[in-house]
Amino acid sequence: MWDAYVIGVLDPTRHADPRHQPIFNVPAVIVGLAVVLIAIQALRSVVGEATDIDILALFAFIPARFDPTVFADGVLPGGTGADVWTFVTYAFLHADFMHVGVNTLWLLAFGSPVARRFGMARFLAFFLFTAAAGAGLHLLTHAGEPVPMIGASAAVSGCMAAALRFMFATEGYAAWRPDAMQHAVLLPAPPLLRVLRDRRVISFVAVWFAINLAFGLGAPSGIASGAVAWEAHIGGFLAGLLAFPLFDPVRRTPADRRYAD
Repeated sequence: MWDAYVIGVLDPTRHADPRHQPIFNVPAVIVGLAVVLIAIQALRSVVGEATDIDILALFAFIPARFDPTVFADGVLPGGTGADVWTFVTYAFLHADFMHVGVNTLWLLAFGSPVARRFGMARFLAFFLFTAAAGAGLHLLTHAGEPVPMIGASAAVSGCMAAALRFMFATEGYAAWRPDAMQHAVLLPAPPLLRVLRDRRVISFVAVWFAINLAFGLGAPSGIASGAVAWEAHIGGFLAGLLAFPLFDPVRRTPADRRYAD
């Protein structure tokens, strides 16, 4: 009885028969985000170095912006507005086409099931929220640092965490199979404590954290060197994992006894 679980934007008939699904079934919001990310990188590649520096100063996330002992008022453009919007606008800038390409691929893989479950408006809000959470943790761990942080990796990490919250809700299905995904998108998500007891989730999270720590701690500092902002990744991941219920339109009902805990 899908109607008992699905509200708002979700339509259970869209996923009724996997045999009739298209090979490429990417939500429009994911396609739109991918186009925007690539278009911004393409524009930055042709505007010239001076203009690109201005773009970074105005839209990248720079922890030193919030430390008057490093940058006096008026040194960086944007003023108070940039103090707010850079928490999310940095996610739309990338170091090069390789950087944006990798993030786009991960967004297609993990953002698609989340966007299909949340719908466009909720997904965009979730994307921005996890990006801001990543910037927040980066600020806490890099206070006063003048190096700009850019990239959608924190928001993509949030999508990974959100997908973990519901992709293993279908007992009897192999994780990440297309038919499993279609069912999982519609089913109520298990409680977080139950998810974190799943050995598949534990393994994924352990490997994910190990990779981020290895790249982050082993990489040199600075945007030009291609340093990994691993703290921002962790901030986005934790935000996606913990705040998932705030964005999830699929609710458990009193009749749903599968997740008693």
